[in-house]
Amino acid sequence: MSSINSIFSDRKTLVNEISQADAPEWDLIIIGGGITGAAVLREAVRCGYRSLLIEQKDFAWGTSSRSSKMVHGGLRYLASGHFALTKDSLTERERLLSEAPDLVKRAGFYFIIRKGRFPGRWSMSIILKIYDYMAGVRDACYYASDKIQERFRGIRTKGLKGGWYYTDASTDDARLVLRLLQEASSHGGQMLNYVKAKNLIIHQDKVSGVTVENSVNGEVFDLRAKVVVNSTGVWADKLRNKVNGEQRIRPLRGSHLVIATSRLPIFDTLVIFHPVDNRGVFIYPWEGVVLVGTTDLDHSGDLDIEPSITNQELNYLLQSANFEFPDLALSRDDIISTWAGVRPVIGSDKSKDPSKERRDHAVWIDKGLVTVSGGKLTTFRTIALDALKAASEQLRPASTSNDDDRIFAKVSVQAEELLPENPERARRLIGRYGEKASELLVTAITDELALIDGTQYSFAECRWALKHEMVYHLDDLLLRRTRLGLVLPKGGEAVFSRLQDMFKQELGYSDEKWRNELQRYQEIWRSHYSLPDEKK
Repeated sequence: MSSINSIFSDRKTLVNEISQADAPEWDLIIIGGGITGAAVLREAVRCGYRSLLIEQKDFAWGTSSRSSKMVHGGLRYLASGHFALTKDSLTERERLLSEAPDLVKRAGFYFIIRKGRFPGRWSMSIILKIYDYMAGVRDACYYASDKIQERFRGIRTKGLKGGWYYTDASTDDARLVLRLLQEASSHGGQMLNYVKAKNLIIHQDKVSGVTVENSVNGEVFDLRAKVVVNSTGVWADKLRNKVNGEQRIRPLRGSHLVIATSRLPIFDTLVIFHPVDNRGVFIYPWEGVVLVGTTDLDHSGDLDIEPSITNQELNYLLQSANFEFPDLALSRDDIISTWAGVRPVIGSDKSKDPSKERRDHAVWIDKGLVTVSGGKLTTFRTIALDALKAASEQLRPASTSNDDDRIFAKVSVQAEELLPENPERARRLIGRYGEKASELLVTAITDELALIDGTQYSFAECRWALKHEMVYHLDDLLLRRTRLGLVLPKGGEAVFSRLQDMFKQELGYSDEKWRNELQRYQEIWRSHYSLPDEKK
């Protein structure tokens, strides 16, 4: 049996070290293990700062595993005149495509043009020319109605004039967080999940640390730091309000449907407008399934409880898909799973249409506490740099050079060398695990390397996660380290028996503990990743 450890550090050993009363002070303690916190940690250790990240749940538990999975500039931001945000996003998109091409992948988008709907063909051509110019690419081209019908079989023909093709990118957002943490770890960064910030330590009217609770055993202890960074996303106000009562975060919920490709055969991203309110909706392939999303609604629920799709949202998204593909007659029975994420948007005017809120980020400093929130998945690096710049005012000068500003180090192994018989699969593994991909394959049990039916995952990846990626609960594995709980029916029921043996072997689970863990996971999945009760 192995201890609960990770590619980052041994969890139990690290907790024991940092909880000691005489433990040395950190340069930075980063609260929040989503994309922003992971990026701050990555940039902090690059500068030579002794840094620790803590996350109250699991890494990427919040918004960073529940996004629309898109790494894009945002056409609607450009159309709204937000040129700087769009330019920054496109620059970062191209950087990620260059540095992590097998994790962030360029994807084809088709923007459908219908009679009487704005924007039309010519106005869209101007927007896309600017978009491509900002990105430094020339992808956009127009397809007439017959070509769109060939590409998207069964699409509604009434009013269909054609469609503009352009490219953006997609990713697995949770794996993006894990890759960032892996990069930070390789440079000395430390991180812990299931460690909650309970209170700020204030000395001489300045934040000097944080009181935390180890959720695994309930132990409470203090951590000292020169700077505490609050990168908790939608929770940012909650922690910041301990030193500043201002409310700046508007939580907005976006929900998605997961449908089998056999029922909704889409192989490029389709950009459409909802027939009722003219909001943009995406239908797109991801991880071997098809997604329909997203909504954009104020979220008033308890942020500590996982968000869930509502019947209103589910019907809204089905209506959109069925309008475009009327012959498919998609229903609730076709939905494999769902998810809802809550975006931390800067803005508190609830009279404003949520879809019209800007997606800029903001950084505040209050009594030494650096709070960062807002922004987009695509721009995580620039958000982190702004947060670190604010923190650096309270730190010694960086001890290392920033000449190499790559987010992801170059991977030495080549796909053709790693798996000569299947370089495409090798590229996928390199994207998800970086330099560790070869070690994963070398140490894997042979019969666990085959892909799990109906997925792009293997049991070898599951075992690797249990050994090396700080998995503590079953949902950590099925909803974030892999997406088996989203792409397989009934939350991955077909793999439970194999996983039971792995949890026993790698994490020392007893039969009773496995039963309790499985029950816990199934309750989470039914409540937050399945279909809402029709009666509610």
